[in-house]
Amino acid sequence: MSKRDFLLEIGLEEMPARFVTDAMNQLATTLAQWLKAERISYERVTSFSTPRRLAVIVEGLAEKQADMEEEARGPAKKIAVDDNGDWTKAALGFARGQGVDPTDLYFSEVKGTEYVFAKKYTVGQVTSSLLPQVEGLIKGMNFPKNMRWNQYDLKFVRPVKWLVALYGSEVVPFEITNVVTNHYTYGHRFLGGECKIESPQEYKDALRSEFVIVDPDERKEAIRNQIATIEKENQWVIPIDEELLEEVNNLVEYPTALHGSYDEEFLSLPKEVLITSMREHQRYFPVKNNDGELLANFVTVRNGDSNHLENVVKGNEKVLRARLADAMFFYKEDQKLKLDDALSQLENIVYHEELGSIGDKVRRIREATSDLVTLLGIDEQTAKRADRAAQLCKFDLVTLMVDEFTELQGRMGEEYALMAGEHESVAKAISEHYMPRFSGDQSPSTQVGTVVSIADKLDTITTCFAIGLIPTGSQDPYALRRQSAGVIQMILDHNLSVSVEELIDVSLQVVEQRQLLKRDRKDIMADLIDFFKLRIKHTLQDRGIRYDVIEALLTTSIDRVDVIVKKAELIMENREEVSFKEVVESLSRVTNIAKKAEGKQQAVEPRLFDHTEEKELFRVVNEVEEVVERALREGDVERAYKAIASLKTPINKYFDHIMVMAEDNKVKENRLSQMRQLATTIHTFAHFNSLVFA
Repeated sequence: MSKRDFLLEIGLEEMPARFVTDAMNQLATTLAQWLKAERISYERVTSFSTPRRLAVIVEGLAEKQADMEEEARGPAKKIAVDDNGDWTKAALGFARGQGVDPTDLYFSEVKGTEYVFAKKYTVGQVTSSLLPQVEGLIKGMNFPKNMRWNQYDLKFVRPVKWLVALYGSEVVPFEITNVVTNHYTYGHRFLGGECKIESPQEYKDALRSEFVIVDPDERKEAIRNQIATIEKENQWVIPIDEELLEEVNNLVEYPTALHGSYDEEFLSLPKEVLITSMREHQRYFPVKNNDGELLANFVTVRNGDSNHLENVVKGNEKVLRARLADAMFFYKEDQKLKLDDALSQLENIVYHEELGSIGDKVRRIREATSDLVTLLGIDEQTAKRADRAAQLCKFDLVTLMVDEFTELQGRMGEEYALMAGEHESVAKAISEHYMPRFSGDQSPSTQVGTVVSIADKLDTITTCFAIGLIPTGSQDPYALRRQSAGVIQMILDHNLSVSVEELIDVSLQVVEQRQLLKRDRKDIMADLIDFFKLRIKHTLQDRGIRYDVIEALLTTSIDRVDVIVKKAELIMENREEVSFKEVVESLSRVTNIAKKAEGKQQAVEPRLFDHTEEKELFRVVNEVEEVVERALREGDVERAYKAIASLKTPINKYFDHIMVMAEDNKVKENRLSQMRQLATTIHTFAHFNSLVFA
């Protein structure tokens, strides 16, 4: 079968850098899936992108769809044939629908019933007649943000400026927003021009001649090599931030790395200020010496060639100098601000119209911090520092530096607090209380920072739930999922012996005292527990815990997260052991029959025992109950499980000699109460009957 290459290029106005790579991958994946669905074979799909174009080349694309033979089932024989043996209207309609002659119909048996069948042979169409359908694939692409332009209804990431669609040298005809496909693409906005592509094989080289490196990997490697050359020539250390490199790569079509400098007086600024100014605002790479100290130099990447590079260097230096001069001004002005004055200014910043000012939030955090240090048994000196850190945790929001560089909230607070003479742990906690800032970020390193961080995050979560701002499937504008995951992470990282319910209750009490509950407290508590359960479920899934083990552990209350994780790991480790399965089988017999006593509160009456086995089980359960409770309280999951497992033998003997559902109603109810008591003890560890064995 003959083959040709297929080229599709969508020319656009400059896309946001963060959209480019995903859009490129989406186009390639969508096209490959469409080709598979259309039975058009190909050898390889290669994708390309720059800020102004998304492109894909399909190599070895077959000239024709694969032919297809399919078997279609029609009505049952008793419906397809009348009493005279002739085809009925149903059969004739089926044949007509399949495009076959009635004489080609045949019968075949399916599960004991004969049906009429037809074999339908479809001849594949030529590929060139199908390729115009890629217009629909382009229009169906999704982006984080879309736009409309002119009078067109199409929503797309940016206006379409040109379209190249070539199957071999043949143009695939279609149009989008009055832009018609042809042979012509466009090179670099300033260095290149219009360029005719005769065939897909010419694509990369033709654009390179117009100052466009269309392969993103090749472009990125070129940037790396150029930075390495600058690094070697100047004996610098230039750390490559991969996220920054990815963004820079999607900002340029023809990269040329260059370096500049700024006044050394700016090195007196905190290094975070310098790095943020360069990396976040200007997309520059900071430069260090061999000792890791920041130097008054930077590296950036120009979208163009090396001509007149000195002018570009001067321009970049001028822009950075202005930014750093602003930062220096903010830094000096902020040092004149007293902490008490900054705190009073927090009263003028609205946190939420129903929840008051930032000052109100700080008071809630401080109160919750006070309760948390008591709950966690933290010593008096640390408690005092936690209180001070809670009081100061948001003060830097009113500084000029944070107003300009919001990424530096907390970090500038630490800097200014140290200058104001605050204790090092207090200053550190002001920065750390925002941690973990994102998935994969570290937890606070200090005890003070951890307590204030938990208090802050719990306040955000509980107050939002209190006024009905509960995340939905796709909406979480206050990042409550991330905040709750942060709380779970800190509990585990710092081995905090506290239950999730206790933490929620602490925060909820503070919110309730300030009369901020707009819903019933019980409903809020229930919603919060379910919300945290989902976060714990995700934590366990990330650790490779099976779904049935998670269900066994999260069926009722949450209690301590560290204990849940230990239980999950113990069950995962033992779930294939024969002895473990035997224990689960015995325990499940109890919990299953105990369901018949759900809702009943009748106490077990030993005087109604008439068998040795039920007396023995009652004695053992009372002993195990105490051991399990103490072991779980101390976080000794293995000891708790051993105690639970020790019930296997008395349980089996019990069921070997005793019928729970006795004829005497009093005896029956007493035995059910005994099962309920035992099930309660078993459930403190897990709902073992939820486990699934192969």
